[in-house]
Amino acid sequence: MVTIRLRNMTKNQKGTIKSIDVAGELGRRIREMGIVPGTEISVCGRAPLYDPVAVKVMEVILTLRNNEADHIFVTVD
Repeated sequence: MVTIRLRNMTKNQKGTIKSIDVAGELGRRIREMGIVPGTEISVCGRAPLYDPVAVKVMEVILTLRNNEADHIFVTVD
């Protein structure tokens, strides 16, 4: 298993959130969306210029900008 940034995941790739490396308002906002360590996450799609990225977390589809996704580390197979 390898750990990568959420930004580097490919479409339809699945993994488990390992850590969120940001504090303050952005960190709180990310955690409030349900993006917390131990949660399964998958990439559903990307915009034409690869920003934002659509992810599925706990049966909900969310969109994150790449600068937000840079702070989320995911363990993938």
